[in-house]
Amino acid sequence: MAKKEKRFEAVYTQDGFANTAVILVDRQTGVNYLFCQSGYAGGLTPLLDREGKPVITPISTMEEE
Repeated sequence: MAKKEKRFEAVYTQDGFANTAVILVDRQTGVNYLFCQSGYAGGLTPLLDREGKPVITPISTMEEE
């Protein structure tokens, strides 16, 4: 059976008392997402630049695992 690649990579994590923020990068598209969690609630949204466009990390810069 072939090894299954992880699609998302956490590139940044910020922990607080009861809050967590994580930036995830989609390894197939390079699109960055922001995930925030507070207690039992959480949300996910694309990370946007100043112009309102999605932040995209070039796939060639992603480390191979």
